[in-house]
Amino acid sequence: MMNPPLPRRPRRPLGMICALALMALTSVAHAQWKWRDADGRTQYSDRPPPPSVAEKDILQRPSNAARAAPSPAQVALAGASAAASAASAPARAASEASSREKVERERKAQEDKARADAMAENCRQAQNRQRVLESGVRLRSGTQTGDSQPMTEQMRQEEIRNMQAVVTANCK
Repeated sequence: MMNPPLPRRPRRPLGMICALALMALTSVAHAQWKWRDADGRTQYSDRPPPPSVAEKDILQRPSNAARAAPSPAQVALAGASAAASAASAPARAASEASSREKVERERKAQEDKARADAMAENCRQAQNRQRVLESGVRLRSGTQTGDSQPMTEQMRQEEIRNMQAVVTANCK
């Protein structure tokens, strides 16, 4: 005897539930504030900017948000922090200048080290090549057409002079 087919249960639209949840979260993700701070840098946050930021410096706000009017205590605090910021501006400029100088010194030191490493490698290779040339081993030399030919004694002496010049220039 055959069992009757089971009734199909309706499938839950899992995809639809996920899509609705994502759509609900997009309004939260778009609730971003964007403003320019006292140093001219653009700031992003999900919270309103501090009261010290002028209205003209607010570049973007959430569509459903209004900026609350600052309390007198907040205005006084913002004024004090702005005065302290203005007083520390020369010190900040000096520290930025010394920071730039430090970065420049480090970059120059890295370049000098890379140059010294390249010269040491050139020196090592030239010395090895010169030893091989002076050993008297038969060598072959490439031609301009791509063929190779046995190295003559005259070619060997010329190559030895060239390697000596490279050694002199790179091995200090």
